[in-house]
Order: sequence, then C-alpha cells, then structure tokens
Amino acid sequence: MVQYRIELPTPRLDSETSIEKALLKRRSIREYIPGSLTLQDVGQLLWAAQGITHSERGFRTAPSAGALFPLEVYAVAGQVEGLAPGVYKYLPHDHALAKVTEGDVRKGLAADALGQEWVEEAPLNIVLTAVYRRTTRKYGDRGIQYVHMEIGIAAQNVYLQAVALGLGTVFVGAFIDDRVSARLQLPSEERPLCILPVGRLP
Repeated sequence: MVQYRIELPTPRLDSETSIEKALLKRRSIREYIPGSLTLQDVGQLLWAAQGITHSERGFRTAPSAGALFPLEVYAVAGQVEGLAPGVYKYLPHDHALAKVTEGDVRKGLAADALGQEWVEEAPLNIVLTAVYRRTTRKYGDRGIQYVHMEIGIAAQNVYLQAVALGLGTVFVGAFIDDRVSARLQLPSEERPLCILPVGRLP
C-alpha cells in the first residue's frame, strides 16, 4: 500500500496573522482561483491538523482524549508544486508523507461527495479519518463522542492555518463513506469523517 515517503518542509511556528485575526477572517470558502499550492503550504496545513508539538510525549496540535490519537490525515493532491497527483498519508512523527496511490482522484472524490464541485476544483483536499477503537477501548461508547469532538478541533485548526496562509477551505461532511474509503484505500478500521478542500482565495 505505502510505496515511499516524502519529507515535508519544517513547519513555521510564527506568522504575521494573529490568532484573533484568523478567527475574525475564518470563513467557509467554496471557490478557488486556479493555481497550485506549495509543498510548504501542504506541510503547514497537515501539521496544523495533527502535527507533533511535544516530541517526547507525542502531543499534537489538537487535544485527544486520553492522548490516544484516533485521527489519521490524508492529502489528496491534484496541483501541488513538487508533489505528483495522488493520495498521501501524513506521518505526524516524521512530518512526512507516505504515498498511498498515484493519480489525480479529485473528480472521483467530488462524485463521492455528492457532486460538490469544490472538491474537484481545489488543488488539495485534506481528508480526516478516525480509528474509533483507539478511543472506545478505553472509554467505551462515550469514546465515539470524544472522537467527534477531536475531529472538529483538528478541522478548525486547518481553517485557521488556511487563513494565515492566505488560503480558503470548507468542511465537507456530505459524502458516501464506503466510496471515499475505497478511493483512498483506507484500512478497514478507518472511517472518513470529513473532507477539507483547500485552495487560493478568489
């Protein structure tokens, strides 16, 4: 399944956009101007979603119940400088990508998302998935709620990071789960929970 790894640029830890300004400017953006993203953009967005913030304890940018980290992050690349179109899994501890499949799957992913054209038009889609049993084996059924809380926080991190990069995104929750799972070749224990198209602001 995983073919090779791609190292990502080191994430920056400061910007000219304050958290207050990012909150003020955060919107759900469904239209993007043509143009590629950079590998630096991709790495920064993925780090915002699930990047490591404490190397010894493995803490991440989004809090996790019991520090069990049920989320996985995928980059569906279509137009990214220095990155061939394909599906890539984010490896938080290495800040790297592992290639899952080759080829541009954005059109098919948009069809899986009930024809939402912004999924096809965005140069990048970030897909957040969850392995529920990582959390439910400790917290039982209550763990399902904890996973859903965590996905919301991770997605908001992506929103705010997109603002700081001058980009736009939107939370897409309407899609056919099994089709997205098949298209991204997800392991059987993973469930897709959201798609975040990312592109340049019009």
